[in-house]
Amino acid sequence: MKIHVDETSREIHSLRTKIGDWVIIFICVLIAIICLLPMLNLLARSLSSSEYLVKHQVYLLPKGLNFNAYSTVLDDPKYIRAFGWTVLLTVICTFLSLAVSTLCAFPLIFEKLKGRSVFNVIITVTMFFNAGTIPNYLLMQKLHLLDNPLVLIIPGCLSVYNMIILRSFFYGIPDSLRESAEIDGASYFTILWKIYLPLSKPVLATLALFYAVGRWNGYSDALMYMKNKDYYPLQLLLYNILNNINSVEVSTQEGFSTPGLSESLRAAVVMFSTIPILCIYPFLQKYFIQGVTLGAVKE
Repeated sequence: MKIHVDETSREIHSLRTKIGDWVIIFICVLIAIICLLPMLNLLARSLSSSEYLVKHQVYLLPKGLNFNAYSTVLDDPKYIRAFGWTVLLTVICTFLSLAVSTLCAFPLIFEKLKGRSVFNVIITVTMFFNAGTIPNYLLMQKLHLLDNPLVLIIPGCLSVYNMIILRSFFYGIPDSLRESAEIDGASYFTILWKIYLPLSKPVLATLALFYAVGRWNGYSDALMYMKNKDYYPLQLLLYNILNNINSVEVSTQEGFSTPGLSESLRAAVVMFSTIPILCIYPFLQKYFIQGVTLGAVKE
């Protein structure tokens, strides 16, 4: 009788587990669809004729299929220049940010570092307190960085939050590996390069994605500090286009000779600014999944 009750309990528990799994799967699929639908609508609008867009007849599938909007964007020299500059800027900022984050996080794991607790407090305080826009602008002016491409690179080369994530990962690497290397006469840079960095691929890939996406989508610093349009990143160009969509003067100024911008052209510009950064994720997916679970409870 007891065995029968135990089997029934196990069956009920198994049924509840399966129901719970299906509920989770349904929620995940629903969230994926919610995230995907706007992209499909945007893609359909970029490939549709203006007459269907004006009538609001385009939803998930393009109507009056044409590639005029994409050809207009690709033929525009200012857009291509902004695209190339943004790619270069993203690559430089990502590698520089990873280097600075690593060089900042690695020394802080040593207990014998003098003033380590003070450094940790000072660094952490910057996460919660900021001088503000006007003091930052005056600082950039004093440093002669206004209208200088370096203003898009240097001020944002370190994220304290990302550095703390990297430092926490370094804490998880056994001290015995570092101590054995020190006994063999390895320098600190050798230990970092030969031991810590090879073991930190998941977190480095995750932070690289964070830094790359942040720089690719950034435009506020260029909007405040840059006047030379040759160094406008892609997102600032897109910002100007979308905010002045009906202005003949601005559309011509941004390199588009068409009086005003059609809905399909606007959607094409957005797609071009979104797709490249999405293409990076599949290459970092394996490391990204490991990196985002660094704080999880492990048995």
